[in-house]
Amino acid sequence: MASFAIASIGTVRNERTDVQNTDNWGAVRSTITVDERFGEASLQGLDGFSHVEVLFVFDQFPDEGDFREPLPYRGRADLPPMGVFAGRGPRRPNRIGVTCCAIVSVRGRELTVTGLDAVTGTPVIDVKPVIAEFVPSGVTQPGWVSGMMADYFA
Repeated sequence: MASFAIASIGTVRNERTDVQNTDNWGAVRSTITVDERFGEASLQGLDGFSHVEVLFVFDQFPDEGDFREPLPYRGRADLPPMGVFAGRGPRRPNRIGVTCCAIVSVRGRELTVTGLDAVTGTPVIDVKPVIAEFVPSGVTQPGWVSGMMADYFA
């Protein structure tokens, strides 16, 4: 199996510190400070976009190495068991998270966003502007997902 070394490009700073608090991320304002090795112009041009995809590492969660058995979604007994790749949570082989966030501001090496579901201190491994042509139309999901996610970004 191939392996890859990935270094963080920056760090998240916000008011959230509890990795178990999994709802109400919509109003969370986070600042991602890009490492100085990328220079002051590394985010130049990003301010022309409304949203950015942030890829980060769930580094503050325990590494759960056995992924063979489906588990109830989000640990909730009232939700169906799902395989490891059918969810977006931290229980995953490489613990990589990705969230589409609204851009608030871009200043030098600081990118401020809302809706990033990562706690303070989380390493960021990449940011990408959201481009309309990359967003598919007609996305579908199981009916129970909308109800479960109702408060996630509230």
